[in-house]
Amino acid sequence: MSKLEKNMIPSKKKFITLPVYITLPIVSWALYDFANTIFSSNISTIFFPFYLEETVGNSEAMKQLASTFISYANALASIFLVIFSPLYGTMIDRTKRKKKPLVYFALGSIICTFGMGVAAYQKQWDHATMLPLSLILVVILFVLAKFFFQSSLVFYDSMMPDLGSKEQMPLISGFGVAIGYFGTLVGLSVYFFVGDHDFHRAFIPTAILYLLFSLPIIFWVKEPPQHVDVKEKQSFFSGYKEIYQTFQEMRAFRSIFLFMITYFFINDAIATAIAMMAVYAKAVIGFTTSGFILLYLISTVASIIGAFVFGYVVKKFTSRRAVTMVGVILVVALLFAVTANGVPMFWVAGSLFGVSLGSMWVATRTFIIELSPENKRGQFFGLFAFSGKLSAIVGPLLYGTITWALKDYGALASRIALASLLLLAGIGLWVHLKTRYETVRK
Repeated sequence: MSKLEKNMIPSKKKFITLPVYITLPIVSWALYDFANTIFSSNISTIFFPFYLEETVGNSEAMKQLASTFISYANALASIFLVIFSPLYGTMIDRTKRKKKPLVYFALGSIICTFGMGVAAYQKQWDHATMLPLSLILVVILFVLAKFFFQSSLVFYDSMMPDLGSKEQMPLISGFGVAIGYFGTLVGLSVYFFVGDHDFHRAFIPTAILYLLFSLPIIFWVKEPPQHVDVKEKQSFFSGYKEIYQTFQEMRAFRSIFLFMITYFFINDAIATAIAMMAVYAKAVIGFTTSGFILLYLISTVASIIGAFVFGYVVKKFTSRRAVTMVGVILVVALLFAVTANGVPMFWVAGSLFGVSLGSMWVATRTFIIELSPENKRGQFFGLFAFSGKLSAIVGPLLYGTITWALKDYGALASRIALASLLLLAGIGLWVHLKTRYETVRK
């Protein structure tokens, strides 16, 4: 056992105590959650949508096209992730390496984010479209930055079992999530240097913060030595075969299959609503930039509360009922958002979105465990993760297509696009309520 591994395993007398959090490897690992959350909140959710809305939206029709750009860009990044993510698992199994790919993907995301800022500063305009010539380059760099960011998370999550014992995993995971939420607060400090205009000025500072808080995992987390058996090496593309084999086996488990349909539609609606919240709040509801950032902070707090409270909801009412509650909360949030005729109603919607986002993973993860046999649990979790990546394509494509097709109707196009998510959430909730699940007996 290496010296690093010995330092990460506390003695029996001090089992699962505070020192597990303050070891250098775990703190450094958690700080990458802090770093990538800065990218997620600043670029994916706030300032890139604001930049597109500001750059493209010089009329009601063009504001809808800005929503289309955002939706399609997010969908394209998810398509790339769906194509390549099955190969990452094979790469990990084949090489046993996690940190090096994470570092490469993180640096790729940072460089592309920095490039977005450089490109956006170019002020040459296409007089035919009255759009900056650099706009397409900024969008392409965003797609790459988000793809690299999402890819890094695959390797980041897979590093966790190397940081402690099985019993410590929930605590280490929760510590990483908690540190990540603080990243949101630090990332939003960029707003004070940006203000209510020229949102591209947030891109370069965000890249710098992303790099700064990624340095600990680069320099202070060491991978334990691995011995790879050459005979067990697999083809790089065997990940697709594994996904297919897992899906074939899953068909024998009706309850898991039907719950995956529920998860696909509900997760699709939540993810798309969160991705489009910023531009919808400004273009349709009339939020100011500072007003939306405050709403986003409150939604983040609501996510934390939702995750905490639903742990008790699952324990008291069963995970199946908890999933039902999440679906209902999401439907109510969407109804408020679609029909909101002013800022106060959207405050309610944003807070409910936060609750549904925070509680979703608590309820669904627990239910998956109840439905799946222990010897196949890893396979089914992998397939549910793959389903989540697929759902991240459908919702944005649907939303963007509607705003593009109905762009001449102004804000009504965005309301109809958001209402389409009600259909997705309704399908998921209907399948869930109609299904007679068979849980695995312990």
